[in-house]
Amino acid sequence: MKRKELGKGIYWVGVVDWDRRLFDSLIPLPDGTSYNAYLIEGSEKMALIDTVDPSFSERLLGKLEDVTRLDYIISLHAEQDHSGSIPEVLAKYPGAKVITNTKAKSILMDHLHIPEEAFIIVKDRETISLGEKTLRFIFTPWVHWPETMTVYLEEEKILFSCDFFGSHIATTDLYVTDRCQVYEAAKRYFAEIMMPFRSTIANNIKKISDYDISMIAPSHGPVYNDPGFIMDAYKDWIEGPLENTVVIPYVSMHGSTELLVKHLVTSLEQRGVKVELFNLAVTDIGKLAMALVDAATLVIGAPTVLTGPHPLIVYAAYLANALRPKTRFVSIIGSYGWGSKTIEILGGMIPNLKVEVIEPFLCKGLPTDTDFNAIEKLADVITMKHREIGLM
Repeated sequence: MKRKELGKGIYWVGVVDWDRRLFDSLIPLPDGTSYNAYLIEGSEKMALIDTVDPSFSERLLGKLEDVTRLDYIISLHAEQDHSGSIPEVLAKYPGAKVITNTKAKSILMDHLHIPEEAFIIVKDRETISLGEKTLRFIFTPWVHWPETMTVYLEEEKILFSCDFFGSHIATTDLYVTDRCQVYEAAKRYFAEIMMPFRSTIANNIKKISDYDISMIAPSHGPVYNDPGFIMDAYKDWIEGPLENTVVIPYVSMHGSTELLVKHLVTSLEQRGVKVELFNLAVTDIGKLAMALVDAATLVIGAPTVLTGPHPLIVYAAYLANALRPKTRFVSIIGSYGWGSKTIEILGGMIPNLKVEVIEPFLCKGLPTDTDFNAIEKLADVITMKHREIGLM
């Protein structure tokens, strides 16, 4: 099987997964994904950076069929889509050593039962020479697990970034060719996986900025031969300004909540506020996560089920709380039939959101003109809040 060359003695030996549509039984993959592994051939030693999902082990081994000796398997991240084929590679190359850090070693031993004697442990910024190729290990914890690290190939100025800067795309392109496609996929990846760790990631970006980087080779998606493109995007998603946008995830059982939501959409639009609307009965949850990256306000549209919020709304609130977006304002609108604790329950589900709560509103039964007037007032307050922080 053919390898792809990034530079002299540097090869992509990963696998493209065209058909995968769900990651961790949770994250939608509308464009498939790839599992990127890289073979580095030095004058003295041979190293493999990461492996592939275990379901594709044979494909990886096929790309290594003419490699007679492998000295090192470098594990940047212990999650199985990166590390899952290490046992098969070790079986083919029993003399190889697994290079990783102390935290990753423990996880790899637990998850893959790799024997302790197979490991070489490195420290932050430590180097290993392959002979005319020097690998520097840079720890980047919480991108997105506690043990993750990157590798910098000093002579070629290539950063092998693991999940850092990744994107779930199945493509035959080795490098980024369609920036719009990659930007959207990378933003989705950031929103779904990286957003809860924004402050730590910001520190890690500063850390890798100490190095002259000519290329970023992530573990998912195409390689960035213009690293400034993705690094600038990350800085914007982490620290950039909020947008004059209200994100409204909602579900409606008998139409009352939908009437309120649609009235709010029209009211905000008339006031010059952009809205991104997500009917949770049909939406791609990854699109909702992406919208939360930049939006100033979140309004949850919640019907009541047995005095509490609809289960799909519970899921959306849980997601928002877990992702911890930089959103500034939140409110709740919805309806109920005979009694409701929806506002209290949802309010208790989002403690991680450092937001100002705009007074929620629920109506009983089918909305009346009085209820729609309340929605108009909510639109006024949201508009005022956006104006006060300089978004309008």
